[in-house]
Amino acid sequence: MFQTTRSRYLHFIGAAAFLAALTLFSSAGQAACADPPGPGVDWRRCNFDNYPLAGVDLTGANLNDASFNWANLTGATLDESRGRVRFGRAKMKGASFRGAQLRDADFSQADLTDTDFTGANLIKVRFQTAILRGANLTGARLRDADFFRADLSGAIWTDGKRVCAEGSISFCR
Repeated sequence: MFQTTRSRYLHFIGAAAFLAALTLFSSAGQAACADPPGPGVDWRRCNFDNYPLAGVDLTGANLNDASFNWANLTGATLDESRGRVRFGRAKMKGASFRGAQLRDADFSQADLTDTDFTGANLIKVRFQTAILRGANLTGARLRDADFFRADLSGAIWTDGKRVCAEGSISFCR
């Protein structure tokens, strides 16, 4: 009798500990889309289409599979952020993506005037019809990036020296 009661008690304690650990670890691995913007926020798979996020600091944020289409990120800091993100038609004048890891991101038709991409990983990124006037691409990795009809006028190219001529569309001239 005592052994059976003790055994049930130990099973109960073990099951409770397992459920508590499962709850803790599963919530730690999920994005918190309702969390306020801030450095290191985990906004993966979150939708912020049309959100007013001008001036926010998202340094080091996990933005994998997040969407910011038509969002206002004017002057936002996204340094060292990471993820395959959708920024289609977003307003991002003066934003900073220094050291960001944005492989396969989509900036199609976004306004990226004076945006800083220094040292960013932009491999396979889409900039189709984007405005990159005055953008800084110094040290950025652009392999297989798509600049179809993108305005690169005045952009600082990856070598940090060449400035794209006025009227540079699709290519830095």
